[in-house]
Amino acid sequence: MAKGETYTLSLDQGGHASRALVFDQDGRLRASAECTIRTRTQGRLRVEHAPQALLASLRKAAEAALARLPKRAEVGAAALATQRSSIACWDRHDGRALSPVISWQDRRALRQVAALAPHTQEIRALTGLVLSPHYGASTLAWCLKHLAPVRQAQRQGRLAAGPLASFIVANLLIEQPCVADPVNGGRTQLLDVQRGAWSPRLCEIFGVPSDVLPDCVPNAHPFGHLVAGGRRIPLTVATGDQPAALFALGTPQADTAYVNLGTGAFVQRPAAADAPGLLHSLIWRSVDESLYALEGTVNGAGAALAWASARSRFPLKKALGLLPTWLASAKEPPLFLNGVGGLGAPYWRPLFRSRFIGRGGKPEKMTAVLESVVFLLMENLTRMQQAEAPIRRLVATGGHAQIDALCQRLADLSGLPLARPELHEATALGAARLTGGITAPAAPIETAFTPKSDAALHRRYALWREAMREALDEE
Repeated sequence: MAKGETYTLSLDQGGHASRALVFDQDGRLRASAECTIRTRTQGRLRVEHAPQALLASLRKAAEAALARLPKRAEVGAAALATQRSSIACWDRHDGRALSPVISWQDRRALRQVAALAPHTQEIRALTGLVLSPHYGASTLAWCLKHLAPVRQAQRQGRLAAGPLASFIVANLLIEQPCVADPVNGGRTQLLDVQRGAWSPRLCEIFGVPSDVLPDCVPNAHPFGHLVAGGRRIPLTVATGDQPAALFALGTPQADTAYVNLGTGAFVQRPAAADAPGLLHSLIWRSVDESLYALEGTVNGAGAALAWASARSRFPLKKALGLLPTWLASAKEPPLFLNGVGGLGAPYWRPLFRSRFIGRGGKPEKMTAVLESVVFLLMENLTRMQQAEAPIRRLVATGGHAQIDALCQRLADLSGLPLARPELHEATALGAARLTGGITAPAAPIETAFTPKSDAALHRRYALWREAMREALDEE
């Protein structure tokens, strides 16, 4: 440890695990730990986590990561990045959970959302989002209607309800604040993202009383203090996972589209303009600055590979290990219409049925699933290209960005050079950069993918687009 060096702790709470990563001032990863969490599912629509187990996983990961630092190492700040659309209800007096942590993948409020269709344009204008059961407002309304502990706490004036990040800070920080940052708050679909404040009109539409919501604060804020590893560490940034990843390389550039490939796949481009079928998301708000991006979401990326692996009764870990070979050898894969987790941008069909068109064995079908992710990303990139000045390059991060054939196919189909940085923890690094604790410039590019001619891939994409249009017309 260099004399006088200060470290930054980044907490990344994801769908499968909680991670704690410690970065030095040069942005180098110095320590990390991960604690997996269990996902509970029921039928096609319900996806949730046990709240105490999720909190315990964060505490355990933080303790383990900090234990790997020298005893006298100074940790100057902490940042928290979470899944934006996941929600919870809790007791505002003691932080006790009154509901499960309900995942962004959950669609239990599908019928209630369908009944709000007449308000679609009004909701879009205030939030930048499409009307969808994946966002928190309808799920919070479901909790208020169906969970007795939630209703009782509301009657007694003790109820707090909102984004997962708010539940976490209420429980992990000494001060037990009841606050919501605007990036995570925006994904409840109850926040007016231009004002950075809860909207009385949205609360009325969804049936969620505004007095149960946490207080709105900027993303950069003195949230309180986390005690871990024998240290008292100030939490100075809270934000969402995908927006945090945008800042891993420094300030995001307007001519670049950023692709993050994990359980889902997300493509974001800094932009002031809106575009049909895409989300217009708040990605950062400080006291004097608000930044926005166009965003496309593919719900089934890693989740779709897991879905296909489970259906074929083939271990996912083994399938991922064989994937590079399969991608190189599968010359005529079928097409895969990918509705795993619900069909996201730009189509927005929460109950779209996933299906293969054509035949093939495991190599061909897994190739088709991966290509469906590329095809869906292309549908979103095309709309982004039409919204503002041309996109000049792509940057790919996330676990599945390590699949060379995926990156090459995306470069070939888009005709854009694709850069894959050395970093592998974009969300955590981006969140740490936002604290100001990392002063060095971004990591160098590890691998660059130059677009190549691939007529067969373009032909499959054209066939896939036609098959998708026909399927959407049928449903």
